[in-house]
Amino acid sequence: MKAERVLILESNEAFANELKEQIASRAGWEVCGATGSGEEGINLLKNEDPDIVILSLFLKGFDGFTVMEEAKRSEKKCAFIVMGNFSDDKIINRAIALGARYYLMKPVEASVVVDRAAEVAGEMPVRRESLERRRANSLDERISNIFISIGIPPHIKGYAYLREGIKMAVEDPHVINNVTKGLYPVIGEKFQTTASKVERAIRHAIEVAWNRGRIDAVNAIFGARVYIGTEKPTNSEFIALVADKLILENMG
Repeated sequence: MKAERVLILESNEAFANELKEQIASRAGWEVCGATGSGEEGINLLKNEDPDIVILSLFLKGFDGFTVMEEAKRSEKKCAFIVMGNFSDDKIINRAIALGARYYLMKPVEASVVVDRAAEVAGEMPVRRESLERRRANSLDERISNIFISIGIPPHIKGYAYLREGIKMAVEDPHVINNVTKGLYPVIGEKFQTTASKVERAIRHAIEVAWNRGRIDAVNAIFGARVYIGTEKPTNSEFIALVADKLILENMG
């Protein structure tokens, strides 16, 4: 089994060193390169073939977006954990469209960045030939793809809560019949928050997608004109829709 190979592209040398230390502390992980230069980063990306790229948008020379665009052109199958100083939706959406699995606002702890990388990697060293298959078959990955398509950004709390609720509904479809007592409290306990905060955060995540006008994308995903205009689903309706779609895909 091979090590998880991580490329660090960060212009702040002190922070880059913190990231290296965090990665070195994890069994089965290795830093395959580190630089603050966008140009050098592109060369490392092509030559080292990393599994995960921890990428700052602000680099010397070429910026982080240029690096991601080049990765896309080169059809590199790495996962990006992107860091930036901007909370603008356009910036975040562009990063996600180019392949960001997480967008983290700076300042951020190095341990948090590496934890997010570990979530993406599944904390299991895998063979390179199985990496793409694992990503395609991962329930988390499939849910994330749906969220990206309809415009639910990964930096809001409702993203993780909603993903957890959908996974629960896939495992036990009956849980959707009692979200107040059977779903929200379980999610709240897992994330150390209250059921009411879970409900509000999920509702907000759905509202974000609808406020971005992604109705056509929603209807395209579910294969029917489910919603029109400004109408939007309740939390339980949306969770049930996504869960049903994923269950049907597994049956196909």
